[in-house]
Amino acid sequence: MTTNRYKVGDHVSWNSEAGRVHGRITRVVTSHIQFKGYTVHASANELQYEIKSDHTDHIAMHKGSALRKLSH
Repeated sequence: MTTNRYKVGDHVSWNSEAGRVHGRITRVVTSHIQFKGYTVHASANELQYEIKSDHTDHIAMHKGSALRKLSH
């Protein structure tokens, strides 16, 4: 299984209810945290990424497998 690893500042896209969204990674999460009332189950082996949308103030949290790196 390939693990997608990203870093802060990477430009990525992901699927949402509203369609494909683009944004920049603002934080790499490596341990369990609370995010918007939910527990994010992250570890050094199972990273989660906080991403800020390019077009809104929306902040999302996703696993690397849900993200696709953009070239610009």
